[in-house]
Amino acid sequence: MPNKRSAAKALRQAKKRATRNLVRKEAFKKAIKTTSKAITAGQKDLKELTRTAQKALDKAAKAGTIKKRTAARKLSRLMKKVNKVK
Repeated sequence: MPNKRSAAKALRQAKKRATRNLVRKEAFKKAIKTTSKAITAGQKDLKELTRTAQKALDKAAKAGTIKKRTAARKLSRLMKKVNKVK
């Protein structure tokens, strides 16, 4: 329990940011997993799935949930898998 008002506010802010980051992180992880599962299943409509994964990764990087290069690396690995199927 914080003793100062500023510390209490900082705690509230940290909790809000943590939940926001968790939502963003779950979004891009889910998008990557669905795309990977579609690749292994042999689905042909991968274009839309990869677009949603890219969008989720870019949003997470823009917001600072993950670093820009981490997002680029994850997207690169995903696209390598997608292009191997084609």
